[in-house]
Amino acid sequence: MAFEDLREDRLTKLELLKKAGVDPYPAVSNRDTSVHDALSYFENLTSHTAIYTLAGRVMSTRFHGGVAFADIFDGSTSATIQIVLKKDEIGENNFNLFESTIDRGDFAEFAGLLFITNRGQNSLAAKNWRMLTKSIRPLPDSWSGLVDQEEKLRKRYLDILMNPEVREMVLKRARFWNSMRSFLVSKDFIEVETPIFETTPGGADAEPFTTHHNAMNMDVYLRISQGELWQKRLMVAGLPKTFEIGRQFRNEGMSAEHAQEYTQMEFYWGYADYKKGMELVKEMVRYIAMETFGTLKFRMRDFDVDLGDEWQTYDYAALIKEKTGIDIDNAGLTEIESKLQELGVRYDKKGFNVTRAIDNLWKYCRKSIGGPGFLINVPVTMEPLAKRDEKDPSKVQRFQFIIAGSEMGKGYSELNDPIDQAERFGAQQEMRDTGDKEAQFADMDFVEALEYGMPPTCGFGISERFFSFMLGKSIHEGQIFPLMKPRN
Repeated sequence: MAFEDLREDRLTKLELLKKAGVDPYPAVSNRDTSVHDALSYFENLTSHTAIYTLAGRVMSTRFHGGVAFADIFDGSTSATIQIVLKKDEIGENNFNLFESTIDRGDFAEFAGLLFITNRGQNSLAAKNWRMLTKSIRPLPDSWSGLVDQEEKLRKRYLDILMNPEVREMVLKRARFWNSMRSFLVSKDFIEVETPIFETTPGGADAEPFTTHHNAMNMDVYLRISQGELWQKRLMVAGLPKTFEIGRQFRNEGMSAEHAQEYTQMEFYWGYADYKKGMELVKEMVRYIAMETFGTLKFRMRDFDVDLGDEWQTYDYAALIKEKTGIDIDNAGLTEIESKLQELGVRYDKKGFNVTRAIDNLWKYCRKSIGGPGFLINVPVTMEPLAKRDEKDPSKVQRFQFIIAGSEMGKGYSELNDPIDQAERFGAQQEMRDTGDKEAQFADMDFVEALEYGMPPTCGFGISERFFSFMLGKSIHEGQIFPLMKPRN
């Protein structure tokens, strides 16, 4: 049947229910047992006297004379349970109403006794049934009904319902963030909330989204970091260990590992430096992987990655020179740009400068690094919020978590010298003035906070990109409801 005919048939059944005095959308369910619990009772099923009320979505039906069978799914487990309805048990009118109105996809409630069929099927013998939600649209076929990738993402609720792998992804995503949260709480970090709307976006090199605040009649930005400058204000306030998990927004290009709206975690640890941060991150990453996936070994892109291996450290300038022959400490913009063109690296020429040129050169080099490891010794021009290295002030105490040719997270010894911070903000503003939209904004209110004093602090941020890499999917596939363009 065509879709419109199927829908019309279900609307007819909806009217049949109403004429029979049945509310097809009641507010209350009498369910007292989940499918998960009901199935567990069969392990020690000795009595058939207890009445259980189960409810769920009808995934299939079968009719054989005066007997009907239905498999229901309630989300408490990936399994279904079989419901058996007999005409002589539930009554002819009730049975006929079931037969004439029930469809795959409806939600229904069944009260009865648990029993095991002659074929060994765990089942519930219904003594009564009730419609909970009459579905108007038919569910897609399990094998051929929802195959287009864009349609799967657009109708993710159906993809989750019909595809156990996608359903498991949602559960793993929850375990991923919950394990990160529990790890940090176990280390005495406290969870905080910082503003999503900012008058001065800070904490990252990124272009922000802009919106208008009607009540205050002013434009504001959606945050591009997980409250970095706010959490460091909390270090000033005397809270030595904080973290935040939430959504952040960057108005940039899309790719398999870039999204404009995504979940990020950032922690800030007073009286710690970037070396302590690297050790904590290594421990946290291993904990998250085991809690979420039950392993430390992954196939990511073309790399076999074992997070349990010894983690390497990669020197920024040395690695670039090894792979491209360019000495970034002495090379100028013309030389680096020539090398980028030779390597076939595509880049945005608007607002292009030596800092962006070096960054593009690094991104080319990192593709060959399998990891796990940390990138260190980044030039000070690349990181306006990190403390200078004591041995080489032209570098900063920053580390980046690297696996499978990509950056998973970044941390550093936070800059707490207000004079140095003000100067670096000034340099970033000059870059913005010449067209670099990713250069950071000068937040002088934050500089004022630093003037009151902030202890030595290590900060680190990691996003859901890490989850998508372990999952083996693009970042959009790893999101529950990725942003999609409206249909034309």
